[in-house]
Amino acid sequence: MDQRVKPSPLEIRRARAENPKMRERDLSAQLGISEAELLAAHCGHEVVRVDTRLAAVLNGLRGVGEVMALTRNDSAVHEKIGVYDKVSAGKHNALVLGRDIDLRIFPKAWAHGFAVEKHIGDEVRHSLQFFDPAGYAVHKIHLRNASNLYAFHKLVDELRSSDQGLNIDIDPVSGPAPSSTEGASVRVEDLRDRWGALTDVHQFFGMLRELKISRLQAMRMVGPDYAWKVDGDAVSALMHHAAAEGLPIMCFVGNHGCIQIHTGPISSVKPMGPWLNVLDETFHLHLRLDHIAEVWGVRKPTRDGFVTSIEAYDSQDRLIIQFFGERHEGEMERDDWRFLAENLPKVPVSIPV
Repeated sequence: MDQRVKPSPLEIRRARAENPKMRERDLSAQLGISEAELLAAHCGHEVVRVDTRLAAVLNGLRGVGEVMALTRNDSAVHEKIGVYDKVSAGKHNALVLGRDIDLRIFPKAWAHGFAVEKHIGDEVRHSLQFFDPAGYAVHKIHLRNASNLYAFHKLVDELRSSDQGLNIDIDPVSGPAPSSTEGASVRVEDLRDRWGALTDVHQFFGMLRELKISRLQAMRMVGPDYAWKVDGDAVSALMHHAAAEGLPIMCFVGNHGCIQIHTGPISSVKPMGPWLNVLDETFHLHLRLDHIAEVWGVRKPTRDGFVTSIEAYDSQDRLIIQFFGERHEGEMERDDWRFLAENLPKVPVSIPV
C-alpha cells in the first residue's frame, strides 16, 4: 500500500503553477492524488465546487448552448460538440438524447463537481467537471466561443456548493473487474438459451447480472455464432474502412458514470504514436491501440433481427470502446455494417465445455 503523504493544497497549487502546460490528469498522477483533489485544492483560486444535482446540471446546460462534451476511460477519449437537448434525469439514470450530444448517465457515480476557469495567456477557458467518489473523472463539459457565458455563470451560481473547502473526502477506488472464477458455475447451454431468447440489446446487461458473469466471460463461452474473437488490428481497420466508405457508425466510449455516443459517419482518421484519432468537425476520438488486449464481434438477437457490435477490451477485461452500425429502434441493421463486422479477420478460440 502506498504510504506517501499527500501534498497540501498549497503544495498542489504550487505544483500547478510550476507545470502550467501539464494536463490535470497527468499532474495529479505525478502528485499521487486524484484529479478531483487537484481541483479541490484550487477552490477560491479559479475553481468553484458545485453540486452534482443532475437534473439541474443537465437542464441548465441547455441554456449554455454549444459546448464540447467529453467522456473518457483509461484508453479512449470521446469528444462531441453540440448542445444538451432532450434531457431526462431520474434517480438511477439520466439521458441526453440530442442530435450530437448523446449520453447515458449513472448518477450514483457522480460524487464531486467543479466549475473551472483555466487561464492560458490571455485566454480563459471555462468548464464543468464531474468525478466519482474516488476522484476519477466521469464527464466534463468545456465551453466554446459560441457558448452563452452568461447562462454558464448563472448555472454555476445555482449549483454552487456551500462547501468550498480545499480538501475533499476520497473513497477507495472501485474494486477490480470480475475475476476469472466468477461465472465458473454457468453452463454454456444455459448461457446460450438466455442469449438466444434476447429480444432487445438492453436485456443483455440483465442477463449478465442474473448469471453473475462478466460480458467478456460470456463472449468467451457462448460460441462463435454469437461471439467471435477478431484480430487486434481490427479496430483500426474498421475505422479506416468506415471513413473511406462513408459508412455511418455508432461509437460508444464510457466509464461507470457516463457513456457517450457518436452516431454518423467519420472522415478524418489519423494515427499518432500509440493513438488512433478521429479529428472531425464535431467529433474527436482518441484511442490507445496499444491498450487493446482483445477484440470481439458480438451478435445479439432483437425483435428487429440481429444487432452486431465490435468491442475492444484491455488487459484487465475492461471494455474500452464499442462500435455498431447506425440504426434506430425498430430498424433492421445495415447490411454494409454487418458485412464489415463479420468479415474482419477472426482469431480461433477454444470454447469451454
